[in-house]
Amino acid sequence: MSEARSNTEIEDKFDVPPDYEVPDLSGLAEVVGPKTHQLVALYYDTADFRLAARGITLRRRRGGADPGWHLKLPLGKGARQEITHPLTRSTKVVPAELEELVRAYTRGAPLEMVAELDTKRSVTVLLSEGRRLIEIADDQVKGTVVGADPERWREVEAEIIDGDRALLAKVGKKLRKAGASRSEAASKLGRLLARPPRPRAELKSGTAGRAVLDYLESQVNALLAQDPRVRRAEEDAVHQMRVASRRMRSALKAFKTIVGESEQLQEELKWIAGVLGEARDLEVIRARFAGHLRDLDPELVSGPIQTRLGDDLHKREQEAYDRINETLSGERYYALLDALDQLIAAPTFGKAAYKPAEPTLNGVAAKGWDRVTKAYEGGDLHEVRKSAKRARYTAEALRSTLGKPMYELAKHAEAVQEVLGHHQDGVVAQETLVSEAESARQAGEDTFTYGVLIGIERGTAARAHEEFPGVWAKTVKAVGKLL
Repeated sequence: MSEARSNTEIEDKFDVPPDYEVPDLSGLAEVVGPKTHQLVALYYDTADFRLAARGITLRRRRGGADPGWHLKLPLGKGARQEITHPLTRSTKVVPAELEELVRAYTRGAPLEMVAELDTKRSVTVLLSEGRRLIEIADDQVKGTVVGADPERWREVEAEIIDGDRALLAKVGKKLRKAGASRSEAASKLGRLLARPPRPRAELKSGTAGRAVLDYLESQVNALLAQDPRVRRAEEDAVHQMRVASRRMRSALKAFKTIVGESEQLQEELKWIAGVLGEARDLEVIRARFAGHLRDLDPELVSGPIQTRLGDDLHKREQEAYDRINETLSGERYYALLDALDQLIAAPTFGKAAYKPAEPTLNGVAAKGWDRVTKAYEGGDLHEVRKSAKRARYTAEALRSTLGKPMYELAKHAEAVQEVLGHHQDGVVAQETLVSEAESARQAGEDTFTYGVLIGIERGTAARAHEEFPGVWAKTVKAVGKLL
């Protein structure tokens, strides 16, 4: 059983002068403290600081209220996921569970101690009816990188415990008024190391290439952020990681005149999406069948169907998760991550990359919808669904650059994708039920309920098929006004 625990950390960090005084915060809530702690933290990274380059910290800390191992992974602006593990005796060996969670970043390189931070911390807490709302930590820090002279500084952190962002903002305003300034360093280690930013291709703002590369980088970050969550089998993580890989592949296809020579990378993104998709699809269809069986009258449920469609599918799902975990620690996956880093650092730009973003990208979006129309004219609804999904991803990639029209286009493409998705889901579910029913028949089991469920899924597919012409007509009219 896992010893590690996870929580979301939301905090603001401030640089302060040596003579700084934390202001009176009693107007915001009841104030308790300050209480002083002495903290000693050892930080671990690869020799070339791969964790620090991504804003990740891994430390072993003694002292204070939460001694132990702490892994902090960025979640977004001002938020990090903190995973803690009980303190171990060794200072040389990182707990295997935490080492596993950073493999997408270390990619096989060993972890070693890279720095030590000695911190005198004065903690003030804002309370309301016994609840700890915000914790303010006033830290006097001595930091030493292995092999270098120590550095000293002072900083203040304000962290949400059981409060909210509104109160955190009020605390930050008072701290700044007293002379604090918002820190540009994401962590103490980041400040101490002062590492240069990750390599990133330079391209003029306002160009099509800059817009596309910014989007691709956001999806690389999204994929990496989901990796530790997938390894911990957290809810929806496999789905989100799969979506990130699909969005990147779709973008590379759609924007091939802007960022080229990515065919091999597209194939590898297709591969990882497939690995993730097996578990995700089993998870979805198992939940689908469980819902049907719950809704059926008990007299319509016969034989061990709940075992076959529940426990058996769950076992297959767990086996798929095992394959995912094996894949995420393999050289092919590491090579894919290296290729994504290379894409962001040194892409192959086409001539269109240097053109103004708006007309160039509008043209790409229009071509994306043309593919949907051609698939519809060809009469292949499966191709219509796939083209609509690709058009949706393309529009979503352009929302931050082209604004509301792309938001609307994405919404309309999603409507087409959704109704045809219901049809496809019904068809796939019928195929699964027919296969499971045959296995049950050969085992001498009653297959009546399989027939009932097949009828339900046939009805689902038929209704979606009937709804599609109306959705299509409405969508074509709306998209015509946009493009």
